[in-house]
Amino acid sequence: MKQRSSDLETLGHRIRHFRGQRGLTLDQLGERLGLAGSQLSLIENGKREARVGTLQAIAGALDIELGALLSGEAPNERAALEIELGRAQKSPLYAALGLPQVKPTRGMNTEALAAMVGLHRELARRASEAIATPEEARRANTELRERMRERDNYMPEIEALAEERVRASGHTSGALTHREVSVMAEQLGFTLIYVNDLPSSTRSLTDLANGRIYLPPASIPGGHGLRSMALQAMAHRLLGHQRPASYAEFLWQRLEINYYAACCLMPREVSVAFLQTAKKEKRLAIEDFRDAFGVTHEAAALRFTNLATVHLDMKLHFLRVSGDGALQKGYENDDLPLPTDVTGSIEGQFVCKQWSARNAFTHTNRTTEFYQYTDTPAGTFWCATQTGSSQSGTGRSGEFSISVGVPFAEAKWFRGRETSNRVESRCPDESCCRRPPAELAARWSGQAWPSARLHAHVLSPLPSGTFPGVDDAEVFEFLESHQREA
Repeated sequence: MKQRSSDLETLGHRIRHFRGQRGLTLDQLGERLGLAGSQLSLIENGKREARVGTLQAIAGALDIELGALLSGEAPNERAALEIELGRAQKSPLYAALGLPQVKPTRGMNTEALAAMVGLHRELARRASEAIATPEEARRANTELRERMRERDNYMPEIEALAEERVRASGHTSGALTHREVSVMAEQLGFTLIYVNDLPSSTRSLTDLANGRIYLPPASIPGGHGLRSMALQAMAHRLLGHQRPASYAEFLWQRLEINYYAACCLMPREVSVAFLQTAKKEKRLAIEDFRDAFGVTHEAAALRFTNLATVHLDMKLHFLRVSGDGALQKGYENDDLPLPTDVTGSIEGQFVCKQWSARNAFTHTNRTTEFYQYTDTPAGTFWCATQTGSSQSGTGRSGEFSISVGVPFAEAKWFRGRETSNRVESRCPDESCCRRPPAELAARWSGQAWPSARLHAHVLSPLPSGTFPGVDDAEVFEFLESHQREA
């Protein structure tokens, strides 16, 4: 049976160890075996596989049992370190550094060897930390959601910073304009540049050396997209972000820059005044909030979750659900029982078929919000849901719904509270919507064989690099190509 290279290395070290104990040189042992010293050296260095007969002869010449020679254990601590160093230097991780391999010599003391091995171990550990597996990503998302729930999804420091910067731009009322966003950038020493060759792994790119923020030329309908991306890029500088040391820190930075952009597009002072007036008149509506500030429905819904508890004194929940019923984003502080896996993660879990987040897909009029009361084991909730379709999506897979809901007692403040749509949800009881009716199960059990669609992201780790998911080489090539323009 062909031996693995790692086995050959261990075998070679054991031969060298026992040969040294016997005080034999390579040539002296070779004479006993009828082998040239150079051939024996190749075996000891793990570069040539020895036949069984040769191994038996070596064991006999060294006066040891063949089993002792073939043991998988390194003969001593130094040999173990040499073997580990050799394996580490052959790894793709070390090869990517473009550094030469260092071969341990007799003159290298064991402490220096141990230090080198320790550095390789730390390199591997940090590389492992930088790669966020789906499990790590879900855990980080869950911790982030709980952290924001404790804050009622409100960050007063960023609110105050955004108010200051928006006021300094000269903005007074209405939607924040592209010109005002440009002024905000100029006040930070940046110029907004629109290009059509941004690296595919980036949404925007900041050139710190030349004071430029590169953005795509086309905007999301309504103009919200470009303003938001520019504000997010500025937020990294205003909030003093450094290169994230972990995926959890990367997610936290993403949350902070998104929060800052939302605060600028929907400033606290005017937003709260708008919402408080609507509440007083019992006509709160996300679609009105959206239209007043020229943003997307999702942006308005998320911003509402920032302000509702602290400034309107109400608990609530937010859901973004895909066309197949999977929960993509979620927040609640009103005790709505969100579906979770065993780790507490909600992403990718299917919401109840009775919830308005899914019933809205069957609603014929998609231009306005869909309203519904839902009786659940945790109480009755009222929801307003708006459906949409992603630009790249086709069919049901490209659809999504945005829901904002409140406990029954808070529905009185919203437009749509008079709806007659009311359903019962017993989830997480599987008999609610996940278990087929008995008659259908009896008819089709054993008669159907569906082919499940595998989502690639379930198996794929999130990319590692200077920033998670970003192609460093592509970024630097882009900056170099635009350097002469700066």
